[in-house]
Amino acid sequence: MELLLKRTTKTDKSTIGELFVNGVFQCYTLEDIEREVKVKGQTAIPKGVYKVGVSMSSRFKKEMPILFDVKNFEGVRIHSGNTAEDTEGCILVGQTKSFNMISGSRLAYSELFAKIKSVVIPETPPKTRVGRWLRWVDKILKLKILSGIKFSKK
Repeated sequence: MELLLKRTTKTDKSTIGELFVNGVFQCYTLEDIEREVKVKGQTAIPKGVYKVGVSMSSRFKKEMPILFDVKNFEGVRIHSGNTAEDTEGCILVGQTKSFNMISGSRLAYSELFAKIKSVVIPETPPKTRVGRWLRWVDKILKLKILSGIKFSKK
């Protein structure tokens, strides 16, 4: 499975993108803005390719997708939410988009998570550095983030 996030629109408050699964549009995304210097809880993760796994979130109290080896970031998740206030460097997903907002987030997340979880390797999981158990996703499940951003003012 291949996940591709194309960042498409940047404002002074958020970054909107499109998420594709195996080349097919899945949902819209919302992240914080890209910055040259990271501001904790207010910066989108850098462009790149990241391994994706599934682990129990201590904050949300359920299994959720997590990105690994994101330089200068920890605990980057894919989850539901609607605005930049709902993310602290994580990737939010939704069915529709508008200015600085996505909607239909819970349904979009549910559909995406089912696809991600379907490729989880059902073996004894290794421990992460922080001691939480996780399930590794198939080696080929990676998230690639591209920037083809246009700036938008309303």
